[in-house]
Amino acid sequence: MSELFDAVDALVASRAALPPPAERKRLRTAHGLTIEEVAAALKVRRATVSGWEAGKTEPRPPERDAYARLLNQLAELYPAPPAPAPPVATPATGPAPAAEPSTPEPSTSTPAPSPVTPQPPPAPAPAPAPAADKTPARTADGQPTPRKTTPVPAKTSEPAAPRDARFENGPLAVVDAEGGKVSAYCVGGQILDVPATSLPSLVEWTLSKARLGQPKLSGPGRPADPLLVLTEAALEHFGLPTALTDEEKRAGRIPDGHTTVRQLARADWKLTQRGLGPWARIYRPAQGSERQCVQLCIPAWHALDTRHWGHAAQLPPAELARVLGVYATRVMTPRGSTAVTGLELMTALHPPTRASEPDAAGRRHPERNPGSLGTQPVDPAPCEAPDGHPVLAHLPRFHVRGPDEKLFEEAYDWARPMTDAECTLPHLVGIDVNMAFAAGANGLSVGLDAPTHVTNPEFDPKLPGSWLVDLSHVDLSRVRLGKEWVNLDGDLLPSPFTPKGDRPQGPAWYATPTVAYATELGYDVQPMEAWLRHHHGRYLDNWYKRLRDAYLTTMADLGVHTDLPPAEFLTAMDSYTDRDPDLGLVVSAIKATVKGGLGKLRERPRGEGWRPGQPWRALSRPTWRPDIRAAVISRTRINLHRKIVKHAAHTGQYPVAVLSDCVVYASPGPSPLDFLPYRDGKPLPGGFKLGVNPGLVKHEGTQTVLWGEEVRERFDAPDLNLARYIKDGTVTDTDTGE
Repeated sequence: MSELFDAVDALVASRAALPPPAERKRLRTAHGLTIEEVAAALKVRRATVSGWEAGKTEPRPPERDAYARLLNQLAELYPAPPAPAPPVATPATGPAPAAEPSTPEPSTSTPAPSPVTPQPPPAPAPAPAPAADKTPARTADGQPTPRKTTPVPAKTSEPAAPRDARFENGPLAVVDAEGGKVSAYCVGGQILDVPATSLPSLVEWTLSKARLGQPKLSGPGRPADPLLVLTEAALEHFGLPTALTDEEKRAGRIPDGHTTVRQLARADWKLTQRGLGPWARIYRPAQGSERQCVQLCIPAWHALDTRHWGHAAQLPPAELARVLGVYATRVMTPRGSTAVTGLELMTALHPPTRASEPDAAGRRHPERNPGSLGTQPVDPAPCEAPDGHPVLAHLPRFHVRGPDEKLFEEAYDWARPMTDAECTLPHLVGIDVNMAFAAGANGLSVGLDAPTHVTNPEFDPKLPGSWLVDLSHVDLSRVRLGKEWVNLDGDLLPSPFTPKGDRPQGPAWYATPTVAYATELGYDVQPMEAWLRHHHGRYLDNWYKRLRDAYLTTMADLGVHTDLPPAEFLTAMDSYTDRDPDLGLVVSAIKATVKGGLGKLRERPRGEGWRPGQPWRALSRPTWRPDIRAAVISRTRINLHRKIVKHAAHTGQYPVAVLSDCVVYASPGPSPLDFLPYRDGKPLPGGFKLGVNPGLVKHEGTQTVLWGEEVRERFDAPDLNLARYIKDGTVTDTDTGE
């Protein structure tokens, strides 16, 4: 009989009623639950719960019954409001509380919705702190500062977590002025009234009343300083120019004699060496553990590069606060350009120092944080140094270093003429690797200290460094895949050892992943010398994970989930940014943070009267590490070549062009599914796989084979890299150097 009852229960569970997807999310957030907590309770993946809340998939037994029970109990606690209405200012939101001293206590930065007063789904309001325990902020006439909310839709799926009282209003605010009244638009839709009439008073208000900032990302680190984004109206209100002159653009700052700069100096505020420019830091020297610093971002002065932030600078204040707030919450509070922020994220996740154990007197001292790059810069090996570096000052002027003197690990830029068989196919299809350089950094062991020179070393694939070795004997027409040797058409493949895909002609310097790949393909290597780093670690792992999670969470908000089948993934990726253009800007900025952060590891001189052989400013950073950049690029290029080889061995198809992380194939159809070897929805193991995760591929673009041949004939360039134009098919004379 019990078996019959179990069968009946299972039948009922299979038809358990569930509320609509939007209501599922509202109930979860109203109770302060994260997607991860629900997934753990139901023993499913995070992406599965996210799909249920997005309406992409529906739960099945036995999880459906448990999920329905959870939602029913939450519905009793948090009944749906009578009608969705935009939030308005009410006394319940309370006055803005006074700031507490910024101390390095571990905490989390993601706001939690109030479990007592659930808000309508379009704009959940953050939970206010108890007013009885805090001092309310006051306006100039001594009255409490009112706090309002704005009906900007909150379409992002931020995980709910306890809010840090020190940073109640989020990491940043967009400051705007209208009719003499100044308002600060915060993350989550809040608007704070700002009583400041000058930039110094705005800084004072921010540190004493605004409760802006972000908790530290790592135990030994420190919280992020509050960020103020000033609109053009706010610039006018505080006496700043709404645009920089040509001279000020070249200098990257307004003159030190400007009235506002003098006001800051009179109030004992200081500016960093870059002065008051598009990204500025206003501070007072720290006293003990107290830090007083405010960051400024000025979009009107081109702080938000359109290549990475799109039209963000033209957004209304509330929408701009949302875009920058999502980025700050998921990546970190911007510290400058996306490149600067990418580099700062590495340091924030691996601070150079930590507090030591107490000594005999009970005192702690700063000591190097294990796994970090430390506090002192290190010189690169001569082969790793870019031209003009001080370690190369002994070289004759105008000396051109060859591959046996210079490490040249760069991304692919390779193409070849199409074969007769490929010309009979109708389409050229480009596929692009998602977050390719981030995936290349994942799990990569890099050096943490200065290199050691070794002659005639034994190659060790686990040891980061640069190796002088001859790889010209590696023949791509016969390579080892796993335990088997396979024959390929090596003339149709790019060499994995050079960015242009040419076969090496003799000894050259390579990073460890490149040499290791030669051994993987079945060939012996005998390095002649090397610069090795015996102290090494996976410095970029947490950096990769932070950016991966930011990317995947934002893509999920745009309807592109990690568990979509190939055909559904291609459909979801079709114009995905149109579903929420603001979040599309966040995706672009996250990608730029990856590439820009890695580029900063080998930042070159930026004018300032620099001459070859002299040091430049970036060399003073411990994070100036061209060897780490080279290792990531090497591994990224090798990862791509490995997939190309496995695809060729399995299908007989070879790429027509490769540009960085984009590969173009001739195809019988316009879709990647027309040439990728999927069988029953499963891809070739180790080959290209469609999906949103870093390292998987998406559709980059499709053109006709006729288009490709006409473009190459037009410019008389049979090796013109079609991957550069596959997305929209537009080719100009400027692009080809004509």
